[in-house]
Amino acid sequence: MYTFATKWEKVESSGNSEINNLYIHKPVLLEEVCGWLSCRPGGRYLDCTIGTGGHAWRILDHSRPDGTLIGIDRDASALALARERLKEFGERARLLHGHFSELAYHLQSVGVSEVDGVLFDLGVSSTQLGAPSRGFSFSTDGPLDMRMDQRSGQTAAEVVNQLAESELADLVYRYGEERYARRIARALVRARERGPLRTTSELVAVIRDAVPASYRHGRLHCATRTFQALRIAVNRELDSLADSLREATRVLAAGGRLCVISFHSLEDRIAKQTLRALSHGPGACLAALTKKPVRPSDDELRTNPRARSARLRVAERLPEGRLP
Repeated sequence: MYTFATKWEKVESSGNSEINNLYIHKPVLLEEVCGWLSCRPGGRYLDCTIGTGGHAWRILDHSRPDGTLIGIDRDASALALARERLKEFGERARLLHGHFSELAYHLQSVGVSEVDGVLFDLGVSSTQLGAPSRGFSFSTDGPLDMRMDQRSGQTAAEVVNQLAESELADLVYRYGEERYARRIARALVRARERGPLRTTSELVAVIRDAVPASYRHGRLHCATRTFQALRIAVNRELDSLADSLREATRVLAAGGRLCVISFHSLEDRIAKQTLRALSHGPGACLAALTKKPVRPSDDELRTNPRARSARLRVAERLPEGRLP
């Protein structure tokens, strides 16, 4: 059986060596999410980014004996963990490999047209960061991949080695809000002239040499923003978020709740602006329940420092109002 492991604990034995070698992601704002979703028996819930199933487990536990959950994720490895973690709930949990941009299609595929709660937990998980072969982390050496769905799409290596210098600089600045984007892009182009960049450690070395010495020893690792930018670009994380939030509103039952957890200002800005647009005017279909985003408690930050940047926004579907 799975337990709610601390951030870097391995899961207990499940008989699957591949799964046992992965790390469980500790969900952020867990109790807050279940509270805002008002989980109840018989409720129907959609987890658009189920990951390894941390939030989903608690939602299903709080909605016993007959609440149901549909979970979507584009990371096949994460879904394998979630299936093991949630198998005690049997048919109450339906897990699907896909992207939240197609959430209406995925709901239709399991015969569901309306749900009582929707959760978006955006960003990268500890499971992905803890797997060197995925290339998400600058803390361990691995191939420059960064794809959440490894079935298709450009890798981070292809982006770094193929984009023109101006495009690289624009990408790192726009998605990473990196002040030294131009210097880093220039250094990347020079480095790849000697040979393609293939690993995370090679990328970190180039970034470290490109930025001022004082920047290498700041609060954030000097590669943090560049890695974030590449991950967002590779996975096109911002492209469909606003439309997906609108689509989630369409499938919410009256009184249903929409919860969005973001981890950086770009995601949070989209969530804030989209929920605000749907909550204002004569045809408003949502009521914003959080004037300011909910942040992790001090107790949570002590046990899970990675939660420090998490922000939760919540809105409720109005019984009247024009659908977006």
